[in-house]
Amino acid sequence: MVKIISIVIPIYNEKNNVFPLYQELISIWQKLSDRYQLEIVYVNDGSSDGSAQELDRLSQQDARVKSLEFSRNFGKEAAISAGIRGAQGEAIIIMDGDLQHPPAMIPQFINKWEAGAEVVVGVRKKSAKIPLLRRLGSYFYYKISNAISDSKTIPYASDYRLIDRQVSREFIRFTEKNRLARGLIDWLGFKKEYVYFDSPERKNDKPSYPLHKLIKLALISFTSNSLMPLKLAGYLGIACIIVFGFTGIYLIVDRYILHDPFGFNFTNLAIIVVFIGGLVGIILSCLGLIGIYIGNIQTEISNRPLFVVRNKKNID
Repeated sequence: MVKIISIVIPIYNEKNNVFPLYQELISIWQKLSDRYQLEIVYVNDGSSDGSAQELDRLSQQDARVKSLEFSRNFGKEAAISAGIRGAQGEAIIIMDGDLQHPPAMIPQFINKWEAGAEVVVGVRKKSAKIPLLRRLGSYFYYKISNAISDSKTIPYASDYRLIDRQVSREFIRFTEKNRLARGLIDWLGFKKEYVYFDSPERKNDKPSYPLHKLIKLALISFTSNSLMPLKLAGYLGIACIIVFGFTGIYLIVDRYILHDPFGFNFTNLAIIVVFIGGLVGIILSCLGLIGIYIGNIQTEISNRPLFVVRNKKNID
């Protein structure tokens, strides 16, 4: 019996990319059809641009195209999770719907899987086309993430990846609502290989993942995969107490014992401001961090579903 390979594609306002991506996938699959059966699982994450109509048309024309439509926008991570749950393949390939994950690399993913890899990660090659600010953000994200997380990942690793059926079964067991799918996959472990690719320029429309969403994902990654930020907040508090403590002692000694030998002319108000400023900074930093963790706890204990599906096409 021919094995199924599933391709999971989260979609958010990608009307102009749905059909071109489908055409590329079908073209690539002509080279693989003697070995594997294709299943394409689109997950429409509350699009408002007509993506749903494009997906309906494709699913009517081709039974290999399956689609899930969310009742609203639940986010890319929920869409990836829904696609993995709905996929039937022995291997599942996750890719973006904006053609920046080149379908031409799929045979390389499959070759690595056939050779024994259980997770195959797509890694973007460094490119001058990526804005400098985003490249710097990615660099620091991976540095910080690897420093504080239990699982390690290499720079420029993407959501473009293949996971074996065994990995998908374990992934489905995760219950947290605040999640980063690739972070959870990395946490699972399993035998891992890499495929390096050049990310082409986006052909249609604007990026559907703006900077503020990327920042939100980074915060989710840091706070859901490690308790180290909380420990760092404690260390920061201790460090600030030491620094401001010695500074305060110095100011008091300088003013009241040595009588300002260097002519700095520190006033009582300056001393008070130093103490208050330091304490306020410590308190606000720690409260903000603790607030993120408390918010995550509230989200988990409310026990709301990760997503709500409005419509299904060609999928049980």
